[in-house]
Amino acid sequence: MLKKLMLTILAILVIFEEWLWDMLTVAGQWLARAFNLERFDERLMKASPPQALLALFIPLAIVTPINIFALFLLAHGRIGEGILLEIVAKLIGTLLVARVFKLVRPALLTFAWFAKLYDAITGLLRWAHKLVHDSAIYKLSVMVKAAVKARAKAFLQYFYH
Repeated sequence: MLKKLMLTILAILVIFEEWLWDMLTVAGQWLARAFNLERFDERLMKASPPQALLALFIPLAIVTPINIFALFLLAHGRIGEGILLEIVAKLIGTLLVARVFKLVRPALLTFAWFAKLYDAITGLLRWAHKLVHDSAIYKLSVMVKAAVKARAKAFLQYFYH
């Protein structure tokens, strides 16, 4: 029973990660187009390994003060505001880090230590995904996700056609 509970929790985490990654990828692409960041993206893709590492830390430096302020709010009894600010910070941080990482990953992988860390993390993620892909909750989430995407597409087509 404990194994099934742990598998269910892992499945929920994997599902959430996949959904969040999909949404943030689309949001990042939209923001890049909206703010005309194509030249910036091209520069990041051509960054040297040290520049790529610095570029990856910049979003972290942007979000860290927001995290600290959220913690300050929580410590001073403003629980709802602190939690909401932390959620916003995590979403913004994930969006920025994911976007930058996608662009600088080849340069970062030239660092041996980074390549080993990346292989370890992606190996762990592949293992987790493989474990849960056959679970009932994951199969249900795939069906729900497909239905949500179909409805969202129909909704957007209504406005753009």
